[in-house]
Amino acid sequence: MEIEALWKEYKENGCTAARDKLLAEYTPLVRYTAQRMAISLPDSIQLGDLIGAGVIGLIKAVESFDAAKEVKFETYATHKIRGSILDDLREQDWIPRSIRQKSKMVKNAYVELEKEFGRTPYDNEVAAYLQLKPAEFEELLSEIAPATIISLNEIIPDHYGESTDTSLIDTLEDKDIVNPLDRLGMEEIKKVLAEALLALPENERHVVALYHYEELTLKEIGIAMNLTESRVSQIHSKAMLKLKAKLLLKM
Repeated sequence: MEIEALWKEYKENGCTAARDKLLAEYTPLVRYTAQRMAISLPDSIQLGDLIGAGVIGLIKAVESFDAAKEVKFETYATHKIRGSILDDLREQDWIPRSIRQKSKMVKNAYVELEKEFGRTPYDNEVAAYLQLKPAEFEELLSEIAPATIISLNEIIPDHYGESTDTSLIDTLEDKDIVNPLDRLGMEEIKKVLAEALLALPENERHVVALYHYEELTLKEIGIAMNLTESRVSQIHSKAMLKLKAKLLLKM
């Protein structure tokens, strides 16, 4: 009841004291989210930096939260916190250029083979296209995992390849869009993404759901699915690359 009173005081009266109390109340959510994300990041990324970026996301979440939408604040705030941390990571560009180039190479392979076959290519077909042995392809997937771990938060290009203000994760959120044309565009992206998810093999859909929706770590997913963390990382990388290839072809 005290939390509800704070929300009412802040939203109806703009009370900064109530806002500060709300921020203090939900600050542990920032640390929790940052710690979970840090598990999948290189050791060079400091937890304190992630928490600092996450606090910015929490502030935005408190300021923009609308209880009338009947969404739990913790769920809403977690997406904002993750997004803020990922924005900070992108600005730091913590992924080596060589890894980004390899990730782009594999993504392009999926795109070209999708065009040729009219379906999502199998692992052996992608490996053959890249002139790699199956074991080498699996090793490559592990190597580029850092570049695909946040791909749902990457910016979606428009029809001309130009950058937009919309990320993949934005298409999964229920946002108020006044412009009917914008709303139709978002609905189309949601439809394409839903179809792409359904086209994934069951193990890849499972990993995507557990990582992006249940917010389990790769290690936790491995335990749940009786797989090694490295294998889960490979499965996640393939799923993300396939989703990106589908979106690039459809949009």
